[in-house]
Amino acid sequence: MDIIRVGFVGNPNCGKTTLFNAYTGANLKVANWPGVTVEKVEGETSYKGQKLKLIDLPGIYSLTSYSIEEKVSRRCIMENEVDVIINVADASALERNLYLTLQLLELGKPVILALNMMDIVEERGMEIDLHRLPELLGDIPVVPVSARKRSGLDVLLHAVVHHYEEKHRPEIITYQKEIEEKIRLLEQELEQQYHISENSRWYALKLLEQDQEITELYPLDLPKALDRSYEKDIINQKYDYIEEALEDTLFYKSEKAAFTDRVDEILTHPIWGMPIFFGIMAVVFFLTFFVGDGLKGGFEVVLETISSGVLHMLERMHVAEWMISLVVDGILAGVGGILTFLPNIFILFLALAVLEDSGYMARVAYVMDGLMGHLGLSGKAFLPMVLGFGCTVPAIMAARTLEKESDRRRTILITPFMSCSARLPIYVLFADMFFEKYAMFAALSMYFIGMAVAIIAALLIHRVETHRSHHTLLIELPEYKTPNARTIAIYVWEKVKGYLTKAGTTIFIASIIIWFLLNFGVHGMVTEVSESFGAVLGQWMEPILAPAGLGMWQIGVALISGISAKEVVVSSFCVLFGVSNVNSAAGMTALTGQLAEVGFGPLNAYCMMLFCLLYVPCAATIGTIKKETGSMKFTLKMLAFQMVLAWLVSVLVYQAGSMFL
Repeated sequence: MDIIRVGFVGNPNCGKTTLFNAYTGANLKVANWPGVTVEKVEGETSYKGQKLKLIDLPGIYSLTSYSIEEKVSRRCIMENEVDVIINVADASALERNLYLTLQLLELGKPVILALNMMDIVEERGMEIDLHRLPELLGDIPVVPVSARKRSGLDVLLHAVVHHYEEKHRPEIITYQKEIEEKIRLLEQELEQQYHISENSRWYALKLLEQDQEITELYPLDLPKALDRSYEKDIINQKYDYIEEALEDTLFYKSEKAAFTDRVDEILTHPIWGMPIFFGIMAVVFFLTFFVGDGLKGGFEVVLETISSGVLHMLERMHVAEWMISLVVDGILAGVGGILTFLPNIFILFLALAVLEDSGYMARVAYVMDGLMGHLGLSGKAFLPMVLGFGCTVPAIMAARTLEKESDRRRTILITPFMSCSARLPIYVLFADMFFEKYAMFAALSMYFIGMAVAIIAALLIHRVETHRSHHTLLIELPEYKTPNARTIAIYVWEKVKGYLTKAGTTIFIASIIIWFLLNFGVHGMVTEVSESFGAVLGQWMEPILAPAGLGMWQIGVALISGISAKEVVVSSFCVLFGVSNVNSAAGMTALTGQLAEVGFGPLNAYCMMLFCLLYVPCAATIGTIKKETGSMKFTLKMLAFQMVLAWLVSVLVYQAGSMFL
């Protein structure tokens, strides 16, 4: 019995991967598509003895072959790598999702429409006519499912097997008479010149849209038909059909849509939309800073108790002093110093999850489109920047959605200037130690400075470019909804788990390395830190960092260690200055006193925060940049640019500040 190859296709965030995982569980194979950095995930399952190979294709909005994801998905389908398509659609946003459905139907492959998130449709009081909708889509199977509740899964697989055997190929839309005549002429010409009979209608449509890939593969000299691009006409007629179909099949949506429109009049206002966004981010940071600080007191007590208990236990066991120092002053001080910031990280991710699940974050691209247009970028380029507030790695990967390679590289260049959550412990530590009641404003300024630097850098690059392109943002804004507690809980847990994993791996190893550098020198273990490898390494950097107010060997070592992970800068300070719990009142007082003895004050602290904001990102981000761009040369140039920029800005601020303070 042949294996049926099933491709899962759908819009981003439609629940496609959740549904895919419900079938495959842990039986997954992850790899890259040949020649590109987009990941493909494969799995296997069976239904009544029929084996099925499942392929999770990248999330896309269309098959127009502009972005990498669109090209990969279309190529996979067209090169017969899938036999049946499961089109996963968000049932609560049918208008946006059905556009892709119509495009998939035109490819000539068997298509099953899986209506996911039906529970949300019911919660909103809407209804979908599940008898009429399949009729309007050429009698294809339409199966309501819930990936989260695992309902409708067997019915969907039954539809896959049955539909595969039927080989049903519907033609849904009849375009305007002019376009239909051109399609007929092109089909005839394609069959005569290239012997294309199967899917000839789809190829004809792509030629009318002046699709670059198809035009290059099958060039035709037919000026009567190919007199201009008919892409907009075809898109508009598809949406006209969808609108008419939804009038017959979707009920009680108007009340929800009216609420969304009223809210959008305020949140996406051409003048007030941007200040509102910055205001929302300021509130997010306020909660992150003050609520997080209020919660972390308990963490400090627990970690201090653990540290004291471990020290007492090791002393009673008569463990060697160097081992006690490694465990208490190295590992516990480094890892523990990071864990005390967990409440701040938790609040940040919780706030971002609420904004994302409510539907607001999708509006950020629309609100910022005007500003990004002046930088030569689409509003979609701002979404990776916003993701950068959480973690730079997925933010860099999100640049894949941009159509042009030049836009992707520019977005990748500026995204690391967004203050990721890993930098937050650095801001909290130095702001609390040196700015007291103004701590929140000092830390918040890092977020705005990062955005300002990114915008200025993008503007300068755009000004010097010889070729400038115009960008048009086409985006459908989803309706607002009450955030789902389970979705938010999963999102926050995944992020917190990643933070804890990093504390248990990267930061654990980095703390041991830092301890080794501070306790060993050329003659073995040392009692004076000034004779250690770390001191020698830091002293080489002192003359370079001194003009920026950072002329201490300990800072040089901390900055180098921060390349492994930005949180390591804080854990390094714990180890370098021998402070077991730097985030406690006593720890901060001890560290502030040691820094004050060498003339390190608020201005130095602010420049330290600036340098950490702008200098090279963590090793994971560097690896992702290399992977996404496929260019070591670009990656090295980018790192050099960031290092020089961090030094210049810090020197400028310190030297200017020294004149007034």
